[in-house]
Amino acid sequence: MATDRLKLLHEFYDDDPGDPFNLYALALEYLKHDPSTSRDLFQKLLKTHPAYLPTYYHAAKLYVDLGEIENAKTVYENGISLAAKLNDTKAQRELRSAYDELMF
Repeated sequence: MATDRLKLLHEFYDDDPGDPFNLYALALEYLKHDPSTSRDLFQKLLKTHPAYLPTYYHAAKLYVDLGEIENAKTVYENGISLAAKLNDTKAQRELRSAYDELMF
């Protein structure tokens, strides 16, 4: 694991824990080498920043990779709904495509 990068991301998060991007960046970095920690961070992000749309695709994909299919379905569905509310058709299309692939 790129410890310098991880250390820097932790510093960013410590400096501004209210910025969802800092938590998102940490979750993505841990995704590479420590899926369990990444899962915990994505769960925290979904709970504390439910309107942060980028989280939904990666969190659901991680749940799929971990075999947590029901959690993945729920996260995809919530992400699709949020994207519709935000009128983000690109994100909605990407989430829908991943969800459809999971279902079939």
